[in-house]
Amino acid sequence: MKKSDKEIFMEAMEGVKQLKNNKIIPEKPQPKPIPKQRFLDEILVREEMLADNHSYIETGDELSFIRPGIQNNILKKLRRGHFSIEAELDLHGMIARIARLEVAKFLRQCQDYDIRCARIIHGKGYGSWQKQPVLKNKLNKWLEQHSEVLAFCSARPMDGGTGAVYVLIKHK
Repeated sequence: MKKSDKEIFMEAMEGVKQLKNNKIIPEKPQPKPIPKQRFLDEILVREEMLADNHSYIETGDELSFIRPGIQNNILKKLRRGHFSIEAELDLHGMIARIARLEVAKFLRQCQDYDIRCARIIHGKGYGSWQKQPVLKNKLNKWLEQHSEVLAFCSARPMDGGTGAVYVLIKHK
C-alpha cells in the first residue's frame, strides 16, 4: 500500500516541536557605506589650501630662502655652488600630492644619511596643462615648512637653473 503525501509528511515531522512564535525576525539593515576615500581627499585638499600660500612664481623667477638665524653668506655659497650635491630628487611628471610625499621622504632620507646638500628638480612647468610651474610654486612653500631645511635657492644654469633648487639640510 502506497502512503499518501500527508502520511509521509507526518512521519518526517515526528519529534519536531511546534514553534510558539511564527513571526519571521527581519535581519538588521546594513549600515550605509562610509565614503572614506572622499573624506581623505577632502582632508588633503584642505591641507593643501592651508599649507600653500598661493603666491605665484613665474617660470624664470628664482627661488631663495634662508631660515632665520642662518648667516647670509651660507645662502651665497649655496647659490654659487660651493657645496657638493650629494643627492638628487627629480619631480618631473609627478602630480602635486605625490610630489609632496616624495619631497618629505627625500628630506628624511637625506637627514638619515647625513646628506648636507641636495638638488631637487621641479622643472619649469612646460609640461603642465597651463604651461606654468605648478611644482615650483608648491615646492617653494613645502621646503619652507620643513624644519630640516636650512636654506634653498634656484640652481646654477648648468644644474637646471630655475627648474631646480639646491637644498641645504641641517645635520641630524
